Amino acid sequence: MPILILLRHGQSQWNLEDRFTGWVDVDLTAEGEAQARKGGELIRAAGLQVDRAYTSVLTRAIRTLWLALAAAGQAFVPETKDWRLNERHYGGLTGLNKTETAAKHGAEQVRIWRRSYDTPPPPLAPGGEWDFSRDRRYAGVVLPDTESLKTTLERVEPYWADEIVPKLAAGETVLVAAHGNSLRAIVKLLYGLSAEGIMEVEIPTSNPLVIDLDAGLKPLTARYLDADRAQPVPKAP
Repeated sequence: MPILILLRHGQSQWNLEDRFTGWVDVDLTAEGEAQARKGGELIRAAGLQVDRAYTSVLTRAIRTLWLALAAAGQAFVPETKDWRLNERHYGGLTGLNKTETAAKHGAEQVRIWRRSYDTPPPPLAPGGEWDFSRDRRYAGVVLPDTESLKTTLERVEPYWADEIVPKLAAGETVLVAAHGNSLRAIVKLLYGLSAEGIMEVEIPTSNPLVIDLDAGLKPLTARYLDADRAQPVPKAP
């Protein structure tokens, strides 16, 4: 039967600095590297044999995948990178310190930008330091200037349906190493969660979430491999 493994990337430098990262391509910290290796060790200890892996085009997720697969003894697994698995675009908040932003705009407003389902932050102004239109990874792509979780899901969904679902339907074990919000989008699609329901889901860093699926790709069971750092597993409504 198909198995889906979701792995959120390890700590990045901007996670450490408490900055809104989004699409900015920052690397893992030493702690983030250790977290990624631990995720792979957990996959190995669980006896999971990965057939195929997916990740975003951002270094922190790519290196998490590489480190995890190497630690699992499965560095040979074929991988695919796609921008549609990127983290949510944080618009005009990109690069800002989260605490300083809350002091400036108010904690409640920042909470709405960060945690609501369909309210995005202010848009990113064109031509600035974090204008990604000149990045060749996005050549030919109509880029967002901000995203909510709702619009993040809208660009994850076709990739999930067209690329990942067929591999799962063929009975493969698929590993997706990505970001908090792109993985939450997959969880919402897989479980059919409401907008309110997905806001309650938090995926911990580098703790593999293993979801066993039936032949119709309905979740049967879900478990975090590191039980000591687990959040509540998703449940269908």
